[in-house]
Amino acid sequence: MIHLFNSASLPVTPWRNGGGETREIISYPPGETEFDWRISIATIAADGDFSAFPGIDRIITLLDGEVELYCNDRLRQRLTVNQPYSFPGEDRISARLPAGASHDFNIMARRGSYVPAAGTTKSAFSPPVEAAGVVMVIGGQWQHGQTLLAADQGAWWENQGGHFVPLSNDALLLWGTLLPSFNHGL
Repeated sequence: MIHLFNSASLPVTPWRNGGGETREIISYPPGETEFDWRISIATIAADGDFSAFPGIDRIITLLDGEVELYCNDRLRQRLTVNQPYSFPGEDRISARLPAGASHDFNIMARRGSYVPAAGTTKSAFSPPVEAAGVVMVIGGQWQHGQTLLAADQGAWWENQGGHFVPLSNDALLLWGTLLPSFNHGL
């Protein structure tokens, strides 16, 4: 089953440290304190430390702005817009913002239960049938069945995500999948 979302209407949760806010798309299973996977959009408003998530694999995709990730006061990665970057949730990561606030898309998955992947595409996208996942339109228009999706709109699913088709020349889709670990022989 497909669940639609519009990023502007997602509930906003301010961070405890005051450095930003999160718009959660889904924490799965819904209503559980311990998630198997979680997908969100965040605003990083100030330099600061990322929360630690031991045993969680993370993928961050910069949507706009400039973000430099540091680990133990050493530059680890300059994020590039629309380019996913993976790291273990237990790493002590801090963000520095050379140009002010930024927005990013986050996928978190419990290691040993799910294997996350992310990317962008301008072409039709069909996730593996057994994968949970998410898509968010970055540019243009996309179609899923009878549903039209525009920028900042998207969908998430538990399995059988279906087929997403670009409808415009400027179409760009951010996708994330979560395959159960047993599908990878883990």
